[in-house]
Amino acid sequence: MLYIVQTALEAGALYAPVALALFLSYSILDIADLTTDGSFTLGCAVSAMVCLAGHPILAIPAAMAAAAAAGFITAFLQTKLAVPSILAGIVTNIGLYTVNLMVMGSSNRSIFRRETIFSLAEGLGLGSATKLVVCAVVVLAMCAALVWFLGTRLGLSIRATGDNKDMVRASSINPNFTITVGLCLANAMTGLSGALVVQSTSSADVNMGTGMVVIGLAALVIGETLIGKGSMVRRVLGVLAGSIIYRIIYAAALRANLPAEYMKLVSAIIVGAAIAAPAIKRWIGFEKQKHAALAERRDHRA
Repeated sequence: MLYIVQTALEAGALYAPVALALFLSYSILDIADLTTDGSFTLGCAVSAMVCLAGHPILAIPAAMAAAAAAGFITAFLQTKLAVPSILAGIVTNIGLYTVNLMVMGSSNRSIFRRETIFSLAEGLGLGSATKLVVCAVVVLAMCAALVWFLGTRLGLSIRATGDNKDMVRASSINPNFTITVGLCLANAMTGLSGALVVQSTSSADVNMGTGMVVIGLAALVIGETLIGKGSMVRRVLGVLAGSIIYRIIYAAALRANLPAEYMKLVSAIIVGAAIAAPAIKRWIGFEKQKHAALAERRDHRA
């Protein structure tokens, strides 16, 4: 049982940056950025190739920079060429498939027995908890940096852009600039997740990012549903918790010895339930109020 929880926590931390990226693009900027799948794979590809060159630490910022460039392309299509946000993400995502193949030189790459940030951390004497501790430190540092950034002048401008773009423009703030910065940062976080995953699994594949945007959205919705909205610290920690909860549910499904071909269905059910949860929560609240009102009316008649 302890092993399952540890594995779920590791996976939750590895994929948490994707959920935080969607939190920035979808919840803060109000943009459905579908670049996520491609930029995640790009982060994996760049990280793998830099690790093969013998620089596992440098692989992290390199992957983030490459993914941020993908976010810039999406923002350019959206802000300069007036391409709708969803289509801009799809166009970039399609192009990234070829880019990822070019980066890796083949459809997959292995970094087995090559140095990674996790193998470097083994000298700290953390034992089996090495991956969990390293991922937790990286993700918590990123959460703190995101909360700090969203409280700066530029971060507040990005938040305002998501709330009301016309008001931001009237305040002499260029919304095209804030959208570009926001999408670059969001995709950089996605690239960070890809870099961590490939160094954890020791392999990169051109299809690793498939469905990543849906999984990240599920973690985001789970966090916002269970933790709720409030301060920025609470919202960010809620997203992190949502990512971990999603992986715990997924690990429980694996523990139930379900056939491998059923796991896609399990993922779809988890995602569907997470997305439908806010509506179900509102319906339950409405039903409680209705029954309370009916009960009060019966008491008055009695």
